[in-house]
Amino acid sequence: MSVSINSEKKGLLLLNLGTPDSTSVADVRRYLQEFLMDGYVIDINPILRFLLVHGIILRTRPKKSAEAYKKIWTDRASPLLFHSQDLTASVQKIMPEYVVELAMRYGNPSIESALKKLKAAGVTTVLAAPLYPQYALASTESSIQKIKQQAQKIMPEVQLNFYPAFYEHPKYISAVASTGATLTPQFKPDYYLMSFHGVPERHVKKTDLTAQHCLAHKNCSDQITEANKNCYRAQSYATARALAAQLGLKPDQWSVAFQSRLGVTAWITPYTDVVLKELANKGVKRLAVFCPSFVADCLETLEEIKIRAREDFIQFGGEDLLLIPSLNSNPDWVEALSSMLQEN
Repeated sequence: MSVSINSEKKGLLLLNLGTPDSTSVADVRRYLQEFLMDGYVIDINPILRFLLVHGIILRTRPKKSAEAYKKIWTDRASPLLFHSQDLTASVQKIMPEYVVELAMRYGNPSIESALKKLKAAGVTTVLAAPLYPQYALASTESSIQKIKQQAQKIMPEVQLNFYPAFYEHPKYISAVASTGATLTPQFKPDYYLMSFHGVPERHVKKTDLTAQHCLAHKNCSDQITEANKNCYRAQSYATARALAAQLGLKPDQWSVAFQSRLGVTAWITPYTDVVLKELANKGVKRLAVFCPSFVADCLETLEEIKIRAREDFIQFGGEDLLLIPSLNSNPDWVEALSSMLQEN
């Protein structure tokens, strides 16, 4: 049966990276296979990528990752999933003029299923909003291309637009800062670390429009220029500067690091695990950690930082480490995101 199209209906697609369906090794393997076989994630020869993923990584990593997921799993399943679902429901209430759907780049709910729901609702335009504050090939660009591919198959007649990276949007920065402001007075940190997800160096070099700026000198990320306007590292530093300013931090009270590196190739620096030891050696005792590349708590924030990084920091000589929760579905973030999307 054909669906009648309401010319006034608009669709909004909120997108996050994804999560396994459960903590079973089989589900984690399935998720990792989809993720790691993406040419934007492991950007090497397809045959070599297949051999690397299936011949090496998927032989051992699913079991290890499954154990890590078990440490953060809840009665509502994955934190990233239910926080994203709660955010979607809250945004829908504030933006009733839109049909709002949630999708994950990898895993469920899939982009395909979300677009089919939007088509069934009769929307004529779709605003896709990848919820990655900083642009990266392995997250933002991969998601954009996947949405375009699926939209062309499912709803080619519908106008498709994309919300851009919002790494220093004042409303986003304010929402992150307010999250920390509610927790840090009691914790009383003597230092702040802005820990972003890492990417391989070659990824940021690919986004350098001049091929002569990114990682060419130590100050390459000090400001956004025409050359590095799509550079993930430069945008991360821009986020950190804006957040530090909002929090009223002095230059000697905060720094930036990058976590979650994988493999033997060079990833952008400094590395979070290395910085933790350096800070402890310098006498930092109470460390507050923001993870501003994530808008929803997930494995990388809850297991990698809240659990493992805290244990490491204390072992290095620190007294305590506080993870500042991600924005999740906090009312401030719901209001900020809805306002940002309505501006677009």
